[in-house]
Amino acid sequence: MAEKGKEVTETVEMMPPEPEGLPKAIVRRVVKDKLSEISTDSDNISLLGESLQAFSEGARVFIHYLSASANEICKESNRQTINTEDVFKALEEIQFGEFIGPLRASLEELRGKKSGASKEKKTNKKSKRKESTAESDDQEKRHKAADVEDDENS
Repeated sequence: MAEKGKEVTETVEMMPPEPEGLPKAIVRRVVKDKLSEISTDSDNISLLGESLQAFSEGARVFIHYLSASANEICKESNRQTINTEDVFKALEEIQFGEFIGPLRASLEELRGKKSGASKEKKTNKKSKRKESTAESDDQEKRHKAADVEDDENS
């Protein structure tokens, strides 16, 4: 009996793990957004579950292939961290160079949004500090006024 249990454990350990898929909701949104851009009848766009799974698996395989290529480029440069240029070179290497221009533009747009959000956060922090300082000053003035009033009443 003990040996039978051992066989089951060994079999489970030898099985490859299930591949992690991309979130279906995100894949569905990306596909539908693109299809609505290129279709005149975007209300009638529907996706079967199997096609959604095919999009997801295709994207996952592409990401693995691209990341492996970028990793090779990174290693050839004697580095351990993949940077944006490694990804661009990998795209060129795997014959997807036409994506580099749109990808650069998209990254610049994201950087612009992030820097705008970062500036907004800094502005909000400064405003909060000013408000906090003003409140502290008001409280201090009220306390002094109350102390003066107490002294006068004594």
